[in-house]
Amino acid sequence: MPLIEISLAESREPERVRSLMSEVHRAVRAALDVPGERIRVIVREVPKTHWTAGDVTLQEREAERMDQGA
Repeated sequence: MPLIEISLAESREPERVRSLMSEVHRAVRAALDVPGERIRVIVREVPKTHWTAGDVTLQEREAERMDQGA
């Protein structure tokens, strides 16, 4: 049973996340030739305050970009 886990920063519309899940499901089904009911897809949405890159949270980075553009 394939289990696919995807981590995303929070901010996307539920419809877009659902679309991602469907596309991943189709890709795994085609690539592995397994029955669809055996495929599991989990999307974890992480708050931007809980995700860092280079010791800067995504929220801090976003705020910095907004300040520079103002």
